[in-house]
Amino acid sequence: MPDLRAVALGLGAWTGALLVLALPGPAALGSVIGVVVLVVVGVARRWWSVAWVGPLAALVAVAGVAALQLAVVATSPLARLAADEAVATLRLDLTSDTRVVAGQYGDLQVVRARVTRLEGRGSAWSLDAPVVVMADADWPRQPLGTTLETAARLVPGDGDVAALVRPVGEPRVLTEPDAWWDAAAAVRRSVRAAVAGRDADARELVPALVVGDDGGLDPDLADDFRTTGLTHLLAVSGTNLTLVVGFLLVLGRWAGVRGRWLHALAAVGIAGFVLTARAEPSVVRAAAMGTVALVGLGHNGRSRGTRSLGVAVLLLLLVWPRLAITAGFALSVLATAGILLLAPGWRDALARWTPRWVAEAVSVPLAAQVACTPVVAALSGQVSLVAVAANLLAAPAVAPATVLGLTGGLLGLLWAPAGVLVAAPAAWSAGWIITVARWGAGIPAAAVTWGTGPLALALLTALCLAMVVLAPSVLRHPSTALASTGLLVVAMLVRPPSIGWPAEGWVLAMCDVGQGDGLVLRAAEHVAVVVDTGPDPVAMDACLDRLAVTSVPLLVLTHFHADHVGGTAGAGEGRRVGDVEGTALLDPAAGVREVATALGRDPAPPAYGTTRTVGEVTLQEIWPRPGARLDASGESAPNNASVVLLAQVRGLRILLTGDVEPSAQAALARDLPGLRVDVLKVPHHGSRHQDLDWLTALGARVALVSVGEDNDYGHPAPDVLAALTAAGTRVWRTDLAGDVAVVVRDGEVGVVARG
Repeated sequence: MPDLRAVALGLGAWTGALLVLALPGPAALGSVIGVVVLVVVGVARRWWSVAWVGPLAALVAVAGVAALQLAVVATSPLARLAADEAVATLRLDLTSDTRVVAGQYGDLQVVRARVTRLEGRGSAWSLDAPVVVMADADWPRQPLGTTLETAARLVPGDGDVAALVRPVGEPRVLTEPDAWWDAAAAVRRSVRAAVAGRDADARELVPALVVGDDGGLDPDLADDFRTTGLTHLLAVSGTNLTLVVGFLLVLGRWAGVRGRWLHALAAVGIAGFVLTARAEPSVVRAAAMGTVALVGLGHNGRSRGTRSLGVAVLLLLLVWPRLAITAGFALSVLATAGILLLAPGWRDALARWTPRWVAEAVSVPLAAQVACTPVVAALSGQVSLVAVAANLLAAPAVAPATVLGLTGGLLGLLWAPAGVLVAAPAAWSAGWIITVARWGAGIPAAAVTWGTGPLALALLTALCLAMVVLAPSVLRHPSTALASTGLLVVAMLVRPPSIGWPAEGWVLAMCDVGQGDGLVLRAAEHVAVVVDTGPDPVAMDACLDRLAVTSVPLLVLTHFHADHVGGTAGAGEGRRVGDVEGTALLDPAAGVREVATALGRDPAPPAYGTTRTVGEVTLQEIWPRPGARLDASGESAPNNASVVLLAQVRGLRILLTGDVEPSAQAALARDLPGLRVDVLKVPHHGSRHQDLDWLTALGARVALVSVGEDNDYGHPAPDVLAALTAAGTRVWRTDLAGDVAVVVRDGEVGVVARG
């Protein structure tokens, strides 16, 4: 039986961190005091065992550390100066690699650092405070481990950082990275060089598998990994460390290393892994979970592994309490706990009628998936049905891809051709994993949409707990195990209908396609006019499937930016597509080529001002007017060239605006004075660049904003939403509501969100 006392310590520590970090100060203090009083009284009255004192001590200790860290950050001189957005001179130790992210006004370099000296407002302080540096794209990039000095404007931060740092001058390098950081960077470069000649996806996946370096991975492929439950392979995880250090121990045993020297070799391997993958809290967390897994593989592994898990959680949270509220920590701990606590019993049940290696291969990913499912659903709003199968199929290729990729990188430091030769099978193995991810994501019901509200997650958690109880009985008998597997296969291959969707009486649907537009006007039963297709073919195809659309007699592409045409192939997946129209400005060229490739033809410009009817839909193109100026200063010509449509469906007047910017909106206001509509598709995902006088004068009862969750552009802008709301317009957003349908029932207009 596993020893759960140490696990209780870990749970106590986790609870203490959550109480302090998730609740406001007074409530957190009151909660901690309440728990202490309850446990002390209970032990004194002998309501429960004295063993509760251990978890209570862990709770209090971690809660105290978390509260202290919050107080230190909040009272830091950095925080005070940041509140005034002061300019100061900082000495920074860079603690992460630089990431380039898209900002609203251009790319930004983002890097984490610690401030060791601060000068500003006539004072100077020596301190040690975490910050995030956000620099312009042309700011000189420095490697991890560099110490530099720079002038910067301080901006209030959130979470565990004392401030956001916006450099305003050139940095002055004080010290270069230490030798171990240079060595780690050399290994990472060598791993990339060893697979540089392979196809684009494989050469990006191998570094991700080895050290979590997934910066260049294709976003569509990353989505496929998420859908199939393989995301853990893209980040630094315990699996990486288990494979690398496990292989090192095998080599050590082969070379005659024994006893404590073998432990020392493992310690060296763990330290090397952490340095190579970057010694950030998430990496140390992954290393800790990997070490727990290694302990679990040894003698009396289940008992020792569970003890190690509890101790690891306690120690990690004593150092970094904020890990407790990160998804990576929760997933890593739950997966490890599932493998240690659930997998052995499920393996033994399966081994009654299957070979032991089959039972082991099935039980491990199944246990990890069941343990993590509620958290994954809370994050993604989905439950993957293919995760276990995908992990089972990918598993044989993970070890060679990881171990040979790292070995190739190390050998490449000595002789590049040797590194390329050894890393070749790693790239082949990565290719198999990519094939599995794409195959799994292509299954009709690879993932089931699930709500993220409290009731939905509580129901899912109850189902997972029921599975934990029932799984041994189900897996013990071939009839019940095979029947359950068959039901799962059927569920994956047949896309289930969305209950209550499409909404009765729907006339317009705004598809949740992420950061982009995908709009559907109902022309007849199973027939629709589609306006834009979003950035993702899979998302667009899935939305049209949910709406039961099998025929698209007219597809209109307002302009050729990727967030409006990237999903065009999905609109034609299994459907008949009739006429295809688009703006006359063939820019950007990449978008034009993508549409031509997806449909096998070029879109034709619609005739300005012409009114036509497609089933129940009446359409009129009201922009761009021939000869209209599209290149106003500071605005995007492709955006201003967007086809703007005035549609009427079942008496409802709908304005679809593409991404037109203020000058084009002002021109429309002049061309069509007094225009009134019932439904407005807000231009450019709710960007702050709007002619608000025109938008609010349209008198729309409903405004639709098609926008991606947590996008980097600040869409939709709060002032735009406030202006529309003040004008009496109800605003609906895909990032909050999912698919949104405008319905007409008994002459009344309503909105139904799929959620």
